[in-house]
Amino acid sequence: MTRQGLRRYNLMVPMRDGVRMATDLYLPPGDGPHPCILGRTPYNKCNPGFGKLVGAWNSRGWALVIQDVRGRGDSEGEFEPHRHDGVDGHDAVEWIAAQPWSSGDVVVQGASYGAHAAWLTALQHPAHLRALIVMVTPSDPFVEWPTSGHSPMSISWCRLVDGRVMQSTDGIPWNEVYEHLPLSSMDERAGFSSAHWQRLMQHAVRDEALDFLRYQNRFAELDLPVLHVSGWYDDEQIGTPLNFAGMVREAATEQARRKQRLLMGPWGHAVNASQKLGEVDFGPNAVIDLESRWAEFANAAIGRGEDASAPVRIFVMGRDRWRDEQEWPLQRTRWTDFFLHSGGNANSRFGDGRLDTQAPSHDEPSDTYLYDPARPVPFITDETSSQIGGPDDYSAIEQRGDVLCYTTEPLDEDVEVTGPVRLIVHASSSAVDTDFTAKLVDVHPSGFCQRLCDGVVRGRLREGVDREVPMAPGQVYELSIEMWNTCQVFGAGHRIRLEVSSSAFPKYDRNLNTGEAVATGTRMVVAENRVWHDAARPSRLILPVIP
Repeated sequence: MTRQGLRRYNLMVPMRDGVRMATDLYLPPGDGPHPCILGRTPYNKCNPGFGKLVGAWNSRGWALVIQDVRGRGDSEGEFEPHRHDGVDGHDAVEWIAAQPWSSGDVVVQGASYGAHAAWLTALQHPAHLRALIVMVTPSDPFVEWPTSGHSPMSISWCRLVDGRVMQSTDGIPWNEVYEHLPLSSMDERAGFSSAHWQRLMQHAVRDEALDFLRYQNRFAELDLPVLHVSGWYDDEQIGTPLNFAGMVREAATEQARRKQRLLMGPWGHAVNASQKLGEVDFGPNAVIDLESRWAEFANAAIGRGEDASAPVRIFVMGRDRWRDEQEWPLQRTRWTDFFLHSGGNANSRFGDGRLDTQAPSHDEPSDTYLYDPARPVPFITDETSSQIGGPDDYSAIEQRGDVLCYTTEPLDEDVEVTGPVRLIVHASSSAVDTDFTAKLVDVHPSGFCQRLCDGVVRGRLREGVDREVPMAPGQVYELSIEMWNTCQVFGAGHRIRLEVSSSAFPKYDRNLNTGEAVATGTRMVVAENRVWHDAARPSRLILPVIP
């Protein structure tokens, strides 16, 4: 045994149906037996990023197993995202437990795709699974993308995993691809054919055929400690706080409910990678010793010590410091209604839209704008889905007349907003279907308009993402828009702003306003959309204010 420990590459591990998964094994020095971290990936087990995990875990006495998922890399079989990840994950855990070097204690670790696969593995209840470490976890279908179950930008991910090895996404005019209609042939427009994209196109609502992807409705079946990690600017952020709160509320045993841990940093989808995102520098405390945090949690899960950490650890943006909490959302939250007001001209940041805590006491006129799907409101983002959005400056986009802006007066004192953000908006449209979007913005004294979080509701899915109900043109509906989460101190002199519009492209697919099939529609209609905020219809932004 060398100091680095035994290594074995391309072990072909059979699953219950005989299909073999390509697997790399890294053992720490010493005779063992060893507990093991298992990671399963569609992104090539030889990726240098996974190589960095070897030292992190082996130096702490843990074996590491990295496995290509079915149909990717050197693994056999056909790749259909997540179709086999639960069963294959179960079989991988139990294979590890049967090895002579194994202590029988397995923790599954994964980020993004790998985190979703970890949840599906847990639902198969492998006997030797002790805990999950999951980062930037995707949600069930239609949670992140409540317009159609996916983002147009997902097509760039489909290109990345097209075939068995990683594909180049360079040289493709992605912004032109995202504009292509119909959506069903977007893969052809990008120059390839994607079976996965075509599968996505088959689901206009969340139906039973998507149940194999779901786990957020099944927390009560699980009896495991879970370390949930994400960033406030992770483009799949919504799932991580939901999963933590869901497991604390619903996990099968009190012990499991007490052993949930939530860690939220000032990060994008690449957690703990840098102290700076876009133009915002979150300071030297932004990057932490995450590897030690993983190890503390994993060791506690197998009885090698206690996890002395608080249940919740969050990075408070605007203060740029970490803080421990006991729950999520925070019990001391003051859920505060900020009401929308205007004289009927909230269009753009130069309009008369106001935001304050006084409910409308008289009949204020509604705000009207034209939403043209041929000219959608841009969502500032990189070209591919590797990171969708960040703390970007929306001051230029807020000059558009189809963006309603409601803004507070400059704040007299600091205001902390930490938790899930929601908009209740009373809205109508001339169309049988349209979208309404909402974005929370911190307006700095310098004029920098920092995006914090946002969300969308599709008119035809307003009663639930499992059924389509057309809108009646002209009828006013009360709509709820989940705007995800934030943890931001709005400094004295800053202003709180809400943007309301009907598109955020290409993060969300454009609503063509016709009510026709999302996958095959090409015909566009300009919609006259209205936001109402009078005494009978008090549209309001609900902020989790922390005293």
